[in-house]
Amino acid sequence: MATTNGLDPQAKTLKLENTEKRDTLIAIEKKYQKSWQDGGVFNATPPPSSDTRGLSPEEIRKKHPKYYAIFAYPYMNGTLHAGHSFTISKVEFTSGFARMEGKRVLFPVGYHCTGMPIKACADKLTDDVRKFGQNFEKYDEEEEGSGLPDGQPPAPTPAQTKEDITKFTSKKSKANAKTTKMKYQFQIMRALGIPNEEIHKFADAHYWLKYFPPICQQDLNNIGARIDWRRKFVTTDANPYYDAFVRWQMNRLHELNKVQYGVRYTIYSPKDGQPCMDHDRTEGEGVAPQDYTALKLKVQEWAPKAQEKIKGKIPETANVYFVPATLRPETMYGQTCCFVGPKITYGLFKVSENDYYFVTKRAAWNMAFQGTFFNSDKFPKDISELPLIVEMVGSDVVGTLVKAPLSIHTSGIRVLPMESVLATKGTGVVTSVPSDSPDDYATVMDLAKKAEYYGIQKEWAQLEILPVIQTPSYGNITAKFLVEKMKINSPKDAKQLAEAKDLAYKEGYYKGTMLVGDYKGQSVESAKPKVKEALIKAGEAFEYAEPNGLVISRSADECVTAYLGQWFLNYGENDPHWRNTVLDHVKTGLETYSGETQNGFEKNLDWLNRWACARTYGLGSKLPWDPKFLVESLSDSTIYMAYYTISYLLHSDLFGKEPGELSIKPSQMTDEVWDYIFCRTTLTSELSSSSGISKEDLERMRAEFEYWYPLDMNSSGKDLIPNHLTFFLYIHCALFPPEYWPRSVRANGHLLLNGDKMSKSTGNFLTLSDAVKKYGADACRIALADADNPPHVHPQRMVRGSPLPPGLPPIANAANTNLRPADAPSDTNFWDLLFTNDLRHLVHESHTHYSGLNFKAALKSCLYDFTSARDFYREATTAAGIGMHAGLVRKYIELQALVLTPIAPHWCDHIWQSVLRHGTTIQNALWPTATPLPNPSLSAAREYVRATSSSITSAEAAQQKRQAKGKTTSFNPKSPKKLTIYYAAAYPAWQDEYIDLVSKNFNTLTLSVDDKTVGETLKKKGGKEMKRAMPFVQGLKKRLYAGEDAASVFERKLPFTEVKVLGQMVKGLKRTTGCKVIEVVEVEEGGGAVEVGGAKGGGAEGGQEKKGKVVAGDGEGEVRSGLPALAGNAVPGSPGFNFENVG
Repeated sequence: MATTNGLDPQAKTLKLENTEKRDTLIAIEKKYQKSWQDGGVFNATPPPSSDTRGLSPEEIRKKHPKYYAIFAYPYMNGTLHAGHSFTISKVEFTSGFARMEGKRVLFPVGYHCTGMPIKACADKLTDDVRKFGQNFEKYDEEEEGSGLPDGQPPAPTPAQTKEDITKFTSKKSKANAKTTKMKYQFQIMRALGIPNEEIHKFADAHYWLKYFPPICQQDLNNIGARIDWRRKFVTTDANPYYDAFVRWQMNRLHELNKVQYGVRYTIYSPKDGQPCMDHDRTEGEGVAPQDYTALKLKVQEWAPKAQEKIKGKIPETANVYFVPATLRPETMYGQTCCFVGPKITYGLFKVSENDYYFVTKRAAWNMAFQGTFFNSDKFPKDISELPLIVEMVGSDVVGTLVKAPLSIHTSGIRVLPMESVLATKGTGVVTSVPSDSPDDYATVMDLAKKAEYYGIQKEWAQLEILPVIQTPSYGNITAKFLVEKMKINSPKDAKQLAEAKDLAYKEGYYKGTMLVGDYKGQSVESAKPKVKEALIKAGEAFEYAEPNGLVISRSADECVTAYLGQWFLNYGENDPHWRNTVLDHVKTGLETYSGETQNGFEKNLDWLNRWACARTYGLGSKLPWDPKFLVESLSDSTIYMAYYTISYLLHSDLFGKEPGELSIKPSQMTDEVWDYIFCRTTLTSELSSSSGISKEDLERMRAEFEYWYPLDMNSSGKDLIPNHLTFFLYIHCALFPPEYWPRSVRANGHLLLNGDKMSKSTGNFLTLSDAVKKYGADACRIALADADNPPHVHPQRMVRGSPLPPGLPPIANAANTNLRPADAPSDTNFWDLLFTNDLRHLVHESHTHYSGLNFKAALKSCLYDFTSARDFYREATTAAGIGMHAGLVRKYIELQALVLTPIAPHWCDHIWQSVLRHGTTIQNALWPTATPLPNPSLSAAREYVRATSSSITSAEAAQQKRQAKGKTTSFNPKSPKKLTIYYAAAYPAWQDEYIDLVSKNFNTLTLSVDDKTVGETLKKKGGKEMKRAMPFVQGLKKRLYAGEDAASVFERKLPFTEVKVLGQMVKGLKRTTGCKVIEVVEVEEGGGAVEVGGAKGGGAEGGQEKKGKVVAGDGEGEVRSGLPALAGNAVPGSPGFNFENVG
């Protein structure tokens, strides 16, 4: 029993009561988990060399099939949660199934520790300990309050910022899930369940590497993961073997010119003094630099208030520029004014001795890292270092006259107010082009109408609007057209203006033609970069960039965009051959299991560009040729799956302190050794002598790699497609021969718990450890298999998610008197044959679903449908008075244990060993491939029994409901009653035409029907004829697609003898309906028509009287006449029936 957690009113997890069954199952699970680990059941090894001599790697893999799968190794700054569990479960289920197919299976797990997160958290704890004491005894919660830091307005999120539509960006909901209300790191550690007195130890970054990996391993063991733990390791230079592996990787990429040095825009943390990549962020994952053209609008005449404020603070001859940032430099010919936010605070910042920029402080802070105020070798650490001369609000500068580059209004344009200007986007200064911007057009119209209200001169907002771009849909004044068409009445119509802006931008960029300027007649797409280049060359503009959303580093710093020199991986358009190689592999050699994942890779490859691969802060491996840098976390985690193949040969512990099976030292793992292991070079005596590694050991390491590679599946989250998963493909294609490139990637969505995102603050959160403790391993695994994609896990399903009896299945009890002896014949009884056929069908159906990685469907087949088949068999044999066959019951238990093993191995092993008394673990058992294919005739008979029984019982239930509501019924369900079933031995003659139609249009090779031809023929029939023909044709197709023999279908024969099946059903129907009498009547073809009363009708109303003969049930052999009209509707396979009361 489960109830809502009464201790926490916010918590959405469940409080369990009456947990005896669960506790028994958990005890069973612990028993088998220990047995598997003690026995090394999941330790994976290649076939012995004695069995592979003279064979190529491909031939070895063919002779000894293997399966190698991983999930993205977890980051060690916390414990695993339910989201990890879903990703892990896909590897678990595929690995379990692959084992049963007779493959050698490798499923390893390592621990990612590279990057800023751990180091940043450790540094925060150092500060916490310094401030509050070793056990934080000086902390006063009331004094501290929520304590969110003050400062500039936060940057907008990607959803609030309009990105350049010509660039692909990744929209990630994951970023929002990473925010937390806890101010101090020690509070977060407490929330992770770490004892207060132990938290201070985490101020040492390396303590994290010791603390969390063993917990992770235990959590995965507790859910029964089939992991080869001999291959575990931590990343960074904490493990010298992995460090050598990363250094080799970077050296070879550098030699291939895949790693280069250059100056580019990147997201940057001023506090950390280095780039802040995706995995270095607590907020803003996926946010990238947004490039703008920053125009220089030179002040010609100051507004009076502004003139007063700057008086004496800058030279009279100073050049002051309002600096708007635009995404559309090609439209600058149409500038009519410049907007500022009247309530926004701006600054005047000194650029040089005589040049000054007017922008927001936030924009100036970004510019400070792009060479505007400081050189790249002397970036500021604090915003107070900006060369601010004076601050003003926007209203102070309204009316200022500025000269706008390219504008036809050469005498100048005015600075005007605009309420919707954002201080958190661009520079806070917006240049107005009302010809092509709906926002600008709506605003200048409003300003002109209400000039006095806004305190401006009307003519300032009424400058000529110049047509700049010709578009096919909206003419040459796009903004005016859209504003009027969409009935936008005010600048406050934000929703309509946003829609109009998108339409205007897309139409102008993709379909527009320039009407003015040096590039008149050219497409906008072609002219845009040329106009930008010309403006910059003329000194009238410069490049500016900023994050297209809020980015917070792991050190709690708000990031900027910096233009600086850095080492980067040359992904994207700058190495088209590399990019196209990866793209071709995605299209032709990589299984992605879904169109969404496939499209995600293709779009990302089109968009992704150079990636900074080094930084100076955090944990990691040093860049070999420039050791002041560390390899960043998304660049040292691209090919670690190759390291798994040999890790246990090198070391036997996480940190590489204990030697592995080959007793090789880290110093011996030179770049040349890695080259040989990974099939880049051949073995030479010089390599063996220079490294000190024997030829045999070198060959063994290479053989391990050659056997396990390529990787068969990488299971991960779809949010990693824009970075980690794409990098994974890039680096494999750069360093390994094509035969070792990855075979598949399975990417799932973000896990939903109880229909919502997981959140600690709302209580809707579940760690893997808590889930297993609360519900048990197999219950969790069943819930994970049952989850959809995007994954949606219900704890309620975990509670009932174990329809697994804790002990001996009741039907297996030998003392059960309903069982027939195991040595009794089982191949002659109808119900035995149906049950046997059901089991065969479900075994093969489960295999199909597992093969397609459709675990939800596999679970349905091997658990729920298996159980339903058993229940049907039990009820049918009980009604027939014969009981179940003991041999078939054992066969059912054995088959279900086998086919359910990939998903629920603990219970299955318990049944396998404790109930069925097999001597070895079911983890080493093979799939029951010897199971014969199901017999289509028996499958059809089973479906017939189900459908007919359901129709009869449903009809009776409907009458019972009517009676309960006081409505008239055709019979009294509570009184003694009779059921008459009418069946026809032959088909109606009208169906011959449609049998012939389907037969002629059935392709025996593809086993498909030409639906187009059949459909057109049926349409021509029209009306009532089509209405009765369509269901009949659909029924034929259903039988063909179910695997029935075509000749049997078209020869108008049922695959079973209907009357015999009905005869078998009589006893069961008597039990389920409570009928006193049941008759099965064969309706004579044509009904033995007799004219009654001179009219053709049915029954007592006159017409054609029907008659037939009782062929099964009560009264067998008797003739029945005066049958009701519904008897004439019976056709083979679709009987009619009716109830009536009897005395």
